[in-house]
Amino acid sequence: MDAPERTLQAQDTEITCRLFVAFELGEKNWKLSLGDGVRAPSRCTVGAGDTASVLTAIAKARARCHLHPDTLVLTCYEAGRDGFWLHRWLSVQGIVNLVVDSASIEVNRRSRRAKTDRLDADKLLSMLMRYYAGERRVWAVARVPSAQQEDERRVHRELERLRHERTAHINRIRSLLVLHNLRVERVGGRNWARW
Repeated sequence: MDAPERTLQAQDTEITCRLFVAFELGEKNWKLSLGDGVRAPSRCTVGAGDTASVLTAIAKARARCHLHPDTLVLTCYEAGRDGFWLHRWLSVQGIVNLVVDSASIEVNRRSRRAKTDRLDADKLLSMLMRYYAGERRVWAVARVPSAQQEDERRVHRELERLRHERTAHINRIRSLLVLHNLRVERVGGRNWARW
């Protein structure tokens, strides 16, 4: 084998020595799509938040793809209800993770397609491979805040949610009063009990 062939083989080995994992996070279960870009992806379902099962699935996928136990693992999931704790946990495990803005994921609006978690995970896996192949405009990667920043945001968001809830309750009370021909200028406040 001459030098150029050895170089090409080394480059091929570098390219294929990665394991890609896409998460579709659900309330009760997570769907994982795992592959190395050469073989057909494998799929598995783990309980939501079951980190031990995630590590087991990654180990099985490494074995199935004949990858070394120290092979780089590249993962992604859509930003959503679960927040960023999974990203932080994956980083501690030595796994490179991307949190993807779900609004930036391309969708063919003309075609009708089935919508299942399995298909979503496969689509994310395909896009993850494209992203690491150099196609950076495949999606928008979300900036992951620190745990402290995330906690600070939570207080503000909860306060906003409570304000919206309060407005909804006031409007409902006002509507119920109008049903009985009772009109008030202001619902609530100090004088409300005397009204």
